[in-house]
Amino acid sequence: MQGLHLTADLYGCQCEAALMTDAATLADVCRSAVQACGLTLVDEKYHTFPEWQGQPGGVTGAVLLAESHLAVHTWPERAGVTLDVYVCNFSTDNSSKAERLLNDLMSTFAPAQRITNRILRGSKDPETRSDELLLEWLNDHSAFGFQAARRLETMRTRYQQLEVFETPQWGRLLRLDGRYMTSERDEFFYHEPMVHVAAITHEQPRSVLVVGGGDGGTAEEMLKHPSVGRLVLAELDGDVVEMSRKHLQSIHKGALDDPRVALRIGDGAQFVAEQAARADGERFDLIVLDLTDPDTPAQQLYTREFFAQVKQLLRAGGAITLHISSPIFTPARVQQLTSSLRSVFSIVRPFGLYVPLYGTYWGMATASDALDPLSLPSAEVERRLASRGIRDLKYYNGDVHRALFALPNYYRELVQG
Repeated sequence: MQGLHLTADLYGCQCEAALMTDAATLADVCRSAVQACGLTLVDEKYHTFPEWQGQPGGVTGAVLLAESHLAVHTWPERAGVTLDVYVCNFSTDNSSKAERLLNDLMSTFAPAQRITNRILRGSKDPETRSDELLLEWLNDHSAFGFQAARRLETMRTRYQQLEVFETPQWGRLLRLDGRYMTSERDEFFYHEPMVHVAAITHEQPRSVLVVGGGDGGTAEEMLKHPSVGRLVLAELDGDVVEMSRKHLQSIHKGALDDPRVALRIGDGAQFVAEQAARADGERFDLIVLDLTDPDTPAQQLYTREFFAQVKQLLRAGGAITLHISSPIFTPARVQQLTSSLRSVFSIVRPFGLYVPLYGTYWGMATASDALDPLSLPSAEVERRLASRGIRDLKYYNGDVHRALFALPNYYRELVQG
């Protein structure tokens, strides 16, 4: 009963066609992958389904391993594949072999998108160390990972897969759909620049909208500015908020329940559209788009149309801040988002920094028709931080404010107007 169960749903597979429709070809690939990772093949069975509506049928395969099994099913009409790997770890830890088997097969199918799950089986002791290797794919060719000591939560919410881990490197770590969101020990790399670059440039921010940000880290940083009297937190997934209340107190520090925070659980795009359509709709000095990546349920919140609606919610002199992904691993996305922002706002200032949890140099940007963070000297940043009583920062200061906009040449080329 004690083992590791891995699953993967692959979409947009770009492998050779025979791998999706020919049982012999699929069997050869699976057999080679099992042998390469050091697992033991006992028996195998493959079945090819007949044509359906003029399209070739898929193949189902089951490989009996001495350590347990591999199951695979192809959907050629959808360019999709489902994979299932289970290994017993009772007498010997076969986890690394199972991980390699799954990763090798995923690489062979070359999916445009993948959703993976890692489940520990058979232990009744919640304190048992899991020693999971958590991998995030930065693009189709690169992955980055950390070890988890134990898994604290795993649930499928209405919108996404939510996981909370205890990790030796970062403390508690939140992951959504297999992607790192935030952690206890590195969250300041992300949240402080995301908030303070625009907030310190604004003379006196009073009202703030955060779209996303269910972990509460952005809200906690924004509430350090004493002029902020109201912060609307529009988060799609209420389960993210509840899990953050339960596990990530050191990140939000109670901000999710601060009386200045108005929590709105629901579609952030819908909230923005409703407010923009109303003459008496709420308007804000600062808006932070603290979202998951563009290829997630937040996709529509990265469009030019949405940016234009967000602009309608800004008061005079206001600004928005958002992350624009990695200039290294997703340069086309950075270029496209910057272009969309420039088509809506007259002042767009991309900036960047290394975020340890994300494993890469990360892009962010402010956008406004009036607020320009580059106009603020380092000494004035320090003066404003002191006058507002903001002292407990781990990353951001006056010199860093200016340095964030010192872009490497490859990043400049992506975002030049």
